[in-house]
Amino acid sequence: MADTSDFRNGLIIKFKSDLFTIIEFQHVKPGKGGAFVRTTLKSLRTGKVLDNTFRSGESVEIIRVERRKYQYLFREGDFLVCMDNNSYEQINVPKILFGDGVDYLKESEEIEMLFDKDDIISVDIPIFVYLKVVQTEPGFKGDTATGANKPAKLETGVSINVPLFINEGDVLKVDTRTGGYVERIKS
Repeated sequence: MADTSDFRNGLIIKFKSDLFTIIEFQHVKPGKGGAFVRTTLKSLRTGKVLDNTFRSGESVEIIRVERRKYQYLFREGDFLVCMDNNSYEQINVPKILFGDGVDYLKESEEIEMLFDKDDIISVDIPIFVYLKVVQTEPGFKGDTATGANKPAKLETGVSINVPLFINEGDVLKVDTRTGGYVERIKS
């Protein structure tokens, strides 16, 4: 067991029978009363963010986690098959752990998984991915002033809105957190 003096950003603790990472913390010593620690915590399972106050010196359970690099291979029903980059062992990971960004993953993409012993806590996918446009209406030169968008289907099968000057075959930088177009990559 540890206490609040061990808090640091990124630390993972067990709180209310769930695993949380400390996003932000602040030790406060008011003029009257005991000191306390104000924290912002994010659930690793649900992504929910909450604010909580701990008494200074209060005991907390710190969870030791291990980060491992994996390579996404292919989908198999509600699971994604991933391979450990060191041991080449393949595991099935529930699709739900990947979050909304799973639609932007292409095969052989590198990901990071957080483990508590042998249990997968969370999966971190790249923030930006580079995907090729496989289907969209033809682009028009000089039509950039209006800021209008059109749908484009990417190589993973997902559709996003892109500017009018994007053509089939263009490679785009896409934000997996929002599913939004960032920029066109020059070949």
